[in-house]
Amino acid sequence: MTARAVQPQVMVGLMSGTSLDGISAAVVSFADGPTGRPQASLLHFVQRDYTVQERERLAAAMQGGTARDLCRLHADLGEWLGDAACDAMRGAGVGAANVRAVASHGQTLWHEAGHSTWQIGDAARIAERTGCAVIADFRARDMAVGGQGAPLVPMADVLLFAHDVSWRALQNIGGIGNVTIVPPATTGADPRVRAFDTGPGVVIMNGVMQRLFGAPYDRDGAIAATGHVYEQVVQALLAHPYFVESPPKSTGRELFTPPFIDAFVTRCTDAGASPADVVATATAFTAATIADQYARFLPEAPHDVLLSGGGARNATLVRHILDAFALQAQQGRTVPQVRLFDELFFDAEAKEAVAFALLGYLHLTGRPGNVPSATGARAPRVLGALTPVALSEKS
Repeated sequence: MTARAVQPQVMVGLMSGTSLDGISAAVVSFADGPTGRPQASLLHFVQRDYTVQERERLAAAMQGGTARDLCRLHADLGEWLGDAACDAMRGAGVGAANVRAVASHGQTLWHEAGHSTWQIGDAARIAERTGCAVIADFRARDMAVGGQGAPLVPMADVLLFAHDVSWRALQNIGGIGNVTIVPPATTGADPRVRAFDTGPGVVIMNGVMQRLFGAPYDRDGAIAATGHVYEQVVQALLAHPYFVESPPKSTGRELFTPPFIDAFVTRCTDAGASPADVVATATAFTAATIADQYARFLPEAPHDVLLSGGGARNATLVRHILDAFALQAQQGRTVPQVRLFDELFFDAEAKEAVAFALLGYLHLTGRPGNVPSATGARAPRVLGALTPVALSEKS
């Protein structure tokens, strides 16, 4: 087992999420604080947007493709990830010799909770591109010990972003929504920590926009703000079995597929909805799933909720979340303070990349990266597989 680091260690975290917007790359310095909890300093962050062709290749691979198609995409994504890491390193003013390792989540093509998971993005190509060791394949070990393999960001929520004295919920709204509920600052072993996917993040909203407006997403929620919400559609879809299922649980584009989105559009239009109404209803549905899952599965009323991910930039979605919590207050539930992650920490777009940089740091220092109370794993495990740097690159 590797000894824990005494001097600060620089890591690069790479994330490509279910929203298929692009690659996030964060250069982060880690050191253990007086209590043994890691402390993180974000040195630089970049985003590499996918081209239309790249996004289409990734989306198509989630629905099928030949072995040749998938193999070539795995290699090409490794090059794209490596390029993003190099851009971030240049921006931070650090070279390969200064970086302990790159930690890459890759891109999930398939995630079947309870059985298997597959993230592509060739770690060997990232290593060759950057001249750094690479840690990847983070989800498989948790699944091998009975976990869902997701969510994995909770370890960062626990170690880096907990409230000092109160319960806090950290809600990410990427392609899929997920929450971590953490007690006041803890070491990560606290069994009260829970996390799970709340349901769709922007995946349905974006899918509707692409179908009805030919745009990748609803910038600032501007179109949703002009539409009428068909509440009967929202309530009908909240009866989906996923929302009734108890955590630990995880989901993804395997559930919220293109046919699911097509059926959503049809359900709305059959009820008389205009295109703007469909966007508004998709936005309200996402907000409703978050509030619904809190009410069902979070008995602790969090003092605050910190929003991150692309959905946190959608003002209409945030308004619907506030409205959904306010409606629950009429039923006696405490209303949390809802804030953007950026208000307390750094650019929320960097959060997941920082989280995987942390998982890489924990790997190198011999510490578990999963939170069993969140994933359902039988035991904590060191996560990830190491691709070493070429011998000629570092001494």
